[in-house]
Amino acid sequence: MVTRWGLSDRLGPLAYGEEEGEVFLGRSVTTHKNVSDDTAHAIDEEIRAFIDRNYERAEKILNENMDKLHVMAEALIKYETIDKEQISDIMAGKSVRPPADWTDSGSDSDSDSGSAVEAEDTAAKPSKPGSGSIGGPASQH
Repeated sequence: MVTRWGLSDRLGPLAYGEEEGEVFLGRSVTTHKNVSDDTAHAIDEEIRAFIDRNYERAEKILNENMDKLHVMAEALIKYETIDKEQISDIMAGKSVRPPADWTDSGSDSDSDSGSAVEAEDTAAKPSKPGSGSIGGPASQH
């Protein structure tokens, strides 16, 4: 972003470096220096500032939305995948609904009742032929 597309206020809208590379030797062997030491140092500082700034931004967003993050994590644990509508519901503060194609085979994921043999039997046999599609309950795969 800094060297190829010039997305840096400090260095300006310039592209530093060229796309070079030998077909047979690989890039690391044939890397050529195209900038001065001072410019390379400025590029490194700008990249570090960019990474630090956006890391802090991401951390702030996650901390401000910690409740939504936990709801989303719980939904992923329960349903394994969540769709766009579920994410929109979570972001709007609504309760999480099952995915549109979700079929719960009567087992309660919050309870530990039932044996491992029952779980294996359920996992081996989908409730309907061909219903073990991606996105359904794990017991149907």
